[in-house]
Amino acid sequence: MSDHQPAKEINFWGETSEEDFFNLKGIIGSKSFFTSPRGINLFTRSWLPPSSSPPRGLIFMVHGYGNDVSWTFQATPIFLAQMGFACFALDIEGHGRSDGVRAYVPSVDLVVNDIISFFGSIKQKPEFQGLPRFLFGESMGGAICLLIHFADPLGFDGAVLVAPMCKISDKVRPKWPIDQFLIMISRFLPTWAIVPTEDLLEKSIKVEEKKPIAKRNPMRYSEKPRLGTVMELLRVTDYLGKKLKDVSIPFIVLHGSADAVTDPEVSRELHEDAKSKDKTLKIYEGMMHSMLFGEPDDNIEIVRKDIVSWLNDRCGGDKTHV
Repeated sequence: MSDHQPAKEINFWGETSEEDFFNLKGIIGSKSFFTSPRGINLFTRSWLPPSSSPPRGLIFMVHGYGNDVSWTFQATPIFLAQMGFACFALDIEGHGRSDGVRAYVPSVDLVVNDIISFFGSIKQKPEFQGLPRFLFGESMGGAICLLIHFADPLGFDGAVLVAPMCKISDKVRPKWPIDQFLIMISRFLPTWAIVPTEDLLEKSIKVEEKKPIAKRNPMRYSEKPRLGTVMELLRVTDYLGKKLKDVSIPFIVLHGSADAVTDPEVSRELHEDAKSKDKTLKIYEGMMHSMLFGEPDDNIEIVRKDIVSWLNDRCGGDKTHV
Protein backbone atom coordinates (compact mmCIF):
# COMPACT_ATOMS: atom_id res chain seq x y z
CA MET A 1 0.00 0.00 0.00
CA SER A 2 1.17 3.54 -0.72
CA ASP A 3 2.72 5.72 1.98
CA HIS A 4 0.79 8.77 0.74
CA GLN A 5 -1.86 8.46 3.48
CA PRO A 6 -1.94 11.72 5.49
CA ALA A 7 -1.45 11.50 9.27
CA LYS A 8 -4.91 12.85 10.03
CA GLU A 9 -8.05 13.63 8.10
CA ILE A 10 -7.85 16.95 6.27
CA ASN A 11 -10.61 18.13 3.95
CA PHE A 12 -10.88 21.06 1.58
CA TRP A 13 -14.29 22.06 3.00
CA GLY A 14 -13.02 22.65 6.55
CA GLU A 15 -13.23 20.96 9.95
CA THR A 16 -16.34 18.84 9.35
CA SER A 17 -15.52 15.14 9.13
CA GLU A 18 -15.94 13.42 5.79
CA GLU A 19 -18.78 11.23 7.07
CA ASP A 20 -20.68 14.19 8.52
CA PHE A 21 -20.09 16.27 5.39
CA PHE A 22 -21.47 13.55 3.12
CA ASN A 23 -24.48 13.19 5.42
CA LEU A 24 -25.08 16.95 5.25
CA LYS A 25 -24.96 16.73 1.46
CA GLY A 26 -27.39 13.81 1.46
CA ILE A 27 -25.11 11.36 -0.32
CA ILE A 28 -23.31 8.09 0.45
CA GLY A 29 -19.53 8.17 0.14
CA SER A 30 -17.07 5.31 0.41
CA LYS A 31 -13.38 4.66 -0.22
CA SER A 32 -11.29 1.56 -0.75
CA PHE A 33 -8.32 0.11 -2.61
CA PHE A 34 -8.45 -1.78 -5.88
CA THR A 35 -5.61 -4.00 -7.06
CA SER A 36 -5.19 -3.80 -10.81
CA PRO A 37 -4.33 -6.88 -12.89
CA ARG A 38 -0.66 -5.79 -12.92
CA GLY A 39 -0.60 -5.63 -9.11
CA ILE A 40 -0.85 -1.85 -8.58
CA ASN A 41 -2.82 -0.81 -5.48
CA LEU A 42 -5.11 2.05 -6.48
CA PHE A 43 -7.10 4.22 -4.08
CA THR A 44 -10.76 4.48 -5.10
CA ARG A 45 -13.82 6.47 -4.10
CA SER A 46 -17.53 6.35 -4.79
CA TRP A 47 -20.24 8.96 -4.28
CA LEU A 48 -23.80 7.63 -4.47
CA PRO A 49 -27.32 9.05 -4.18
CA PRO A 50 -29.24 8.09 -1.03
CA SER A 51 -30.04 4.37 -0.86
CA SER A 52 -33.74 5.22 -1.15
CA SER A 53 -33.05 6.70 -4.60
CA PRO A 54 -31.63 4.30 -7.20
CA PRO A 55 -29.07 6.03 -9.43
CA ARG A 56 -30.15 7.43 -12.78
CA GLY A 57 -26.79 6.64 -14.33
CA LEU A 58 -23.17 5.75 -13.62
CA ILE A 59 -20.36 8.29 -14.02
CA PHE A 60 -16.79 7.01 -14.21
CA MET A 61 -14.40 9.86 -13.48
CA VAL A 62 -10.71 10.47 -14.21
CA HIS A 63 -8.72 13.27 -12.54
CA GLY A 64 -6.02 15.45 -14.06
CA TYR A 65 -2.22 15.54 -13.78
CA GLY A 66 -0.89 16.13 -10.25
CA ASN A 67 -4.41 15.93 -8.85
CA ASP A 68 -6.23 13.27 -6.83
CA VAL A 69 -9.81 12.30 -6.01
CA SER A 70 -9.83 13.34 -2.33
CA TRP A 71 -9.45 17.13 -2.43
CA THR A 72 -11.38 19.71 -4.47
CA PHE A 73 -12.04 17.11 -7.19
CA GLN A 74 -14.68 15.71 -4.82
CA ALA A 75 -16.90 18.77 -5.16
CA THR A 76 -18.11 17.66 -8.60
CA PRO A 77 -19.02 14.02 -7.84
CA ILE A 78 -20.71 15.13 -4.60
CA PHE A 79 -22.86 17.49 -6.66
CA LEU A 80 -23.56 14.83 -9.31
CA ALA A 81 -24.55 12.33 -6.60
CA GLN A 82 -26.99 14.93 -5.28
CA MET A 83 -28.38 15.08 -8.82
CA GLY A 84 -29.00 11.32 -8.75
CA PHE A 85 -25.87 9.90 -10.39
CA ALA A 86 -23.56 7.24 -8.96
CA CYS A 87 -19.95 8.39 -9.36
CA PHE A 88 -16.72 6.40 -9.20
CA ALA A 89 -13.07 7.42 -9.46
CA LEU A 90 -9.56 6.37 -8.54
CA ASP A 91 -6.17 7.95 -8.00
CA ILE A 92 -4.13 6.90 -11.02
CA GLU A 93 -0.65 5.44 -10.58
CA GLY A 94 1.71 7.91 -8.93
CA HIS A 95 -1.09 10.17 -7.71
CA GLY A 96 -2.92 10.62 -4.42
CA ARG A 97 -2.91 7.50 -2.27
CA SER A 98 -2.20 5.03 -5.05
CA ASP A 99 1.06 3.15 -5.60
CA GLY A 100 3.88 4.64 -7.63
CA VAL A 101 6.49 7.39 -7.67
CA ARG A 102 4.74 10.71 -7.03
CA ALA A 103 3.43 12.24 -10.29
CA TYR A 104 5.35 9.74 -12.42
CA VAL A 105 3.30 8.07 -15.16
CA PRO A 106 5.64 5.71 -17.01
CA SER A 107 2.91 4.44 -19.32
CA VAL A 108 -0.47 6.04 -19.95
CA ASP A 109 -1.49 2.86 -21.77
CA LEU A 110 -1.03 0.85 -18.57
CA VAL A 111 -2.99 3.48 -16.64
CA VAL A 112 -5.82 3.11 -19.16
CA ASN A 113 -5.83 -0.65 -18.59
CA ASP A 114 -5.91 -0.12 -14.80
CA ILE A 115 -8.89 2.21 -15.10
CA ILE A 116 -10.82 -0.03 -17.49
CA SER A 117 -10.33 -2.91 -15.05
CA PHE A 118 -11.64 -0.89 -12.09
CA PHE A 119 -14.58 0.54 -14.02
CA GLY A 120 -15.40 -2.96 -15.26
CA SER A 121 -15.57 -4.22 -11.67
CA ILE A 122 -18.24 -1.59 -10.97
CA LYS A 123 -20.24 -2.14 -14.16
CA GLN A 124 -20.67 -5.85 -13.49
CA LYS A 125 -22.41 -5.31 -10.13
CA PRO A 126 -26.05 -6.50 -10.28
CA GLU A 127 -27.47 -3.27 -8.82
CA PHE A 128 -25.98 -1.24 -11.68
CA GLN A 129 -27.13 -3.36 -14.60
CA GLY A 130 -29.02 -1.54 -17.34
CA LEU A 131 -28.03 1.97 -16.22
CA PRO A 132 -26.49 4.50 -18.63
CA ARG A 133 -22.70 4.67 -18.24
CA PHE A 134 -20.70 7.85 -18.79
CA LEU A 135 -17.03 8.76 -18.73
CA PHE A 136 -16.00 12.05 -17.12
CA GLY A 137 -12.50 13.47 -17.41
CA GLU A 138 -10.79 16.71 -16.45
CA SER A 139 -7.64 17.89 -18.27
CA MET A 140 -5.31 14.87 -18.55
CA GLY A 141 -8.30 12.82 -17.41
CA GLY A 142 -10.19 13.95 -20.51
CA ALA A 143 -7.41 12.62 -22.72
CA ILE A 144 -7.45 9.35 -20.79
CA CYS A 145 -11.23 9.11 -21.27
CA LEU A 146 -10.74 9.27 -25.04
CA LEU A 147 -8.10 6.56 -24.82
CA ILE A 148 -10.54 4.44 -22.78
CA HIS A 149 -13.12 5.00 -25.52
CA PHE A 150 -10.67 3.81 -28.19
CA ALA A 151 -9.79 0.74 -26.10
CA ASP A 152 -13.43 -0.07 -25.26
CA PRO A 153 -15.61 1.56 -27.96
CA LEU A 154 -18.89 0.05 -26.75
CA GLY A 155 -18.24 0.21 -23.02
CA PHE A 156 -19.77 3.61 -22.34
CA ASP A 157 -22.80 5.59 -23.48
CA GLY A 158 -21.23 9.04 -23.45
CA ALA A 159 -18.39 11.24 -22.20
CA VAL A 160 -18.11 14.56 -20.38
CA LEU A 161 -14.76 16.15 -21.26
CA VAL A 162 -13.79 19.17 -19.15
CA ALA A 163 -10.85 21.14 -20.56
CA PRO A 164 -9.42 17.91 -22.02
CA MET A 165 -5.68 17.70 -22.61
CA CYS A 166 -5.92 16.58 -26.23
CA LYS A 167 -2.90 18.77 -26.85
CA ILE A 168 -0.53 20.47 -24.40
CA SER A 169 -0.75 24.20 -24.84
CA ASP A 170 2.32 25.79 -26.42
CA LYS A 171 2.20 28.25 -23.49
CA VAL A 172 3.34 25.52 -21.06
CA ARG A 173 5.09 23.13 -23.46
CA PRO A 174 8.92 23.18 -23.24
CA LYS A 175 10.46 25.22 -26.07
CA TRP A 176 13.03 24.00 -28.58
CA PRO A 177 15.89 23.19 -28.12
CA ILE A 178 15.00 22.37 -24.50
CA ASP A 179 12.39 19.83 -25.60
CA GLN A 180 14.93 17.89 -27.70
CA PHE A 181 17.36 17.85 -24.78
CA LEU A 182 14.65 16.56 -22.45
CA ILE A 183 13.66 13.79 -24.84
CA MET A 184 17.26 12.60 -24.95
CA ILE A 185 17.88 12.49 -21.20
CA SER A 186 14.39 11.16 -20.32
CA ARG A 187 15.53 7.74 -21.56
CA PHE A 188 18.06 7.62 -18.73
CA LEU A 189 16.41 9.70 -15.97
CA PRO A 190 12.62 9.33 -16.43
CA THR A 191 11.72 10.26 -12.84
CA TRP A 192 13.91 13.39 -12.75
CA ALA A 193 11.70 16.36 -11.76
CA ILE A 194 13.33 19.01 -13.91
CA VAL A 195 11.01 20.01 -16.75
CA PRO A 196 10.89 23.83 -16.78
CA THR A 197 7.29 25.06 -16.66
CA GLU A 198 5.29 27.56 -14.66
CA ASP A 199 3.10 26.52 -11.72
CA LEU A 200 -0.05 25.06 -13.29
CA LEU A 201 -2.12 26.01 -10.25
CA GLU A 202 -1.48 29.70 -10.87
CA LYS A 203 -2.49 29.26 -14.51
CA SER A 204 -5.60 27.24 -13.63
CA ILE A 205 -7.41 29.05 -10.81
CA LYS A 206 -8.97 32.48 -11.33
CA VAL A 207 -10.28 33.28 -7.82
CA GLU A 208 -7.32 34.27 -5.64
CA GLU A 209 -9.03 33.15 -2.43
CA LYS A 210 -9.30 29.61 -3.79
CA LYS A 211 -5.58 29.20 -4.53
CA PRO A 212 -4.61 28.64 -0.87
CA ILE A 213 -7.31 25.97 -0.60
CA ALA A 214 -5.84 24.07 -3.55
CA LYS A 215 -2.32 24.48 -2.15
CA ARG A 216 -3.36 22.96 1.20
CA ASN A 217 -4.01 19.59 -0.45
CA PRO A 218 -1.62 17.30 1.46
CA MET A 219 -1.24 15.07 -1.60
CA ARG A 220 -0.79 17.82 -4.18
CA TYR A 221 2.33 17.47 -6.33
CA SER A 222 3.89 20.92 -6.59
CA GLU A 223 7.37 20.13 -7.88
CA LYS A 224 8.53 20.38 -11.48
CA PRO A 225 7.04 17.73 -13.78
CA ARG A 226 9.02 14.51 -14.13
CA LEU A 227 10.72 13.87 -17.45
CA GLY A 228 9.08 10.52 -18.12
CA THR A 229 5.60 11.85 -17.36
CA VAL A 230 6.00 14.83 -19.66
CA MET A 231 7.31 12.65 -22.48
CA GLU A 232 4.34 10.31 -22.06
CA LEU A 233 1.85 13.18 -22.09
CA LEU A 234 3.48 14.65 -25.20
CA ARG A 235 3.32 11.23 -26.88
CA VAL A 236 -0.32 10.68 -25.95
CA THR A 237 -1.50 14.15 -26.91
CA ASP A 238 0.33 13.97 -30.24
CA TYR A 239 -1.42 10.63 -30.83
CA LEU A 240 -4.84 12.00 -29.83
CA GLY A 241 -4.40 15.03 -32.06
CA LYS A 242 -4.24 12.67 -35.02
CA LYS A 243 -7.18 10.53 -33.82
CA LEU A 244 -9.86 13.16 -33.18
CA LYS A 245 -11.70 12.09 -36.33
CA ASP A 246 -12.05 8.56 -34.94
CA VAL A 247 -13.97 9.60 -31.81
CA SER A 248 -17.45 8.09 -32.09
CA ILE A 249 -18.82 8.24 -28.54
CA PRO A 250 -21.53 10.82 -27.72
CA PHE A 251 -19.81 13.64 -25.84
CA ILE A 252 -19.96 17.14 -24.47
CA VAL A 253 -16.68 19.04 -24.37
CA LEU A 254 -16.45 22.11 -22.13
CA HIS A 255 -13.56 24.58 -22.21
CA GLY A 256 -12.73 28.07 -21.00
CA SER A 257 -11.61 30.55 -23.65
CA ALA A 258 -8.86 31.82 -21.30
CA ASP A 259 -7.42 28.35 -20.59
CA ALA A 260 -3.62 28.61 -20.68
CA VAL A 261 -2.97 24.95 -19.78
CA THR A 262 -4.97 23.04 -22.38
CA ASP A 263 -5.94 24.48 -25.74
CA PRO A 264 -9.62 25.35 -26.30
CA GLU A 265 -8.97 25.39 -30.06
CA VAL A 266 -8.24 21.66 -29.90
CA SER A 267 -11.63 21.13 -28.23
CA ARG A 268 -13.14 22.99 -31.19
CA GLU A 269 -11.24 20.65 -33.50
CA LEU A 270 -12.52 17.63 -31.57
CA HIS A 271 -16.09 18.83 -31.91
CA GLU A 272 -15.65 19.54 -35.61
CA ASP A 273 -13.68 16.43 -36.60
CA ALA A 274 -15.19 13.68 -34.42
CA LYS A 275 -17.49 11.29 -36.25
CA SER A 276 -19.83 11.17 -33.25
CA LYS A 277 -23.37 11.97 -34.30
CA ASP A 278 -24.16 13.29 -30.83
CA LYS A 279 -21.61 15.95 -29.88
CA THR A 280 -21.84 19.22 -28.00
CA LEU A 281 -19.31 22.03 -27.57
CA LYS A 282 -19.38 24.65 -24.80
CA ILE A 283 -16.77 27.42 -24.77
CA TYR A 284 -17.03 29.76 -21.78
CA GLU A 285 -15.75 33.26 -22.42
CA GLY A 286 -13.02 34.29 -20.00
CA MET A 287 -12.98 31.08 -17.95
CA MET A 288 -9.65 29.48 -17.09
CA HIS A 289 -8.58 25.84 -16.77
CA SER A 290 -10.17 24.98 -13.42
CA MET A 291 -13.79 25.61 -14.36
CA LEU A 292 -15.32 23.39 -11.66
CA PHE A 293 -13.39 24.82 -8.72
CA GLY A 294 -11.19 27.80 -9.58
CA GLU A 295 -13.85 30.08 -11.07
CA PRO A 296 -16.33 32.31 -9.21
CA ASP A 297 -19.23 30.24 -7.88
CA ASP A 298 -21.66 31.70 -10.43
CA ASN A 299 -19.44 30.45 -13.25
CA ILE A 300 -19.13 27.01 -11.66
CA GLU A 301 -22.92 26.84 -11.47
CA ILE A 302 -23.19 27.58 -15.20
CA VAL A 303 -20.81 24.76 -16.10
CA ARG A 304 -22.48 22.33 -13.70
CA LYS A 305 -25.90 23.15 -15.11
CA ASP A 306 -24.71 22.43 -18.65
CA ILE A 307 -23.19 19.10 -17.59
CA VAL A 308 -26.31 17.94 -15.72
CA SER A 309 -28.59 19.08 -18.52
CA TRP A 310 -26.56 17.06 -21.03
CA LEU A 311 -26.64 13.99 -18.77
CA ASN A 312 -30.36 14.36 -18.07
CA ASP A 313 -31.15 14.45 -21.78
CA ARG A 314 -29.47 11.05 -22.12
CA CYS A 315 -31.08 9.52 -19.03
CA GLY A 316 -34.75 10.03 -19.80
CA GLY A 317 -35.22 13.69 -18.92
CA ASP A 318 -34.89 15.89 -15.84
CA LYS A 319 -35.71 13.86 -12.73
CA THR A 320 -32.81 15.03 -10.64
CA HIS A 321 -32.92 15.63 -6.92
CA VAL A 322 -33.36 19.16 -5.67
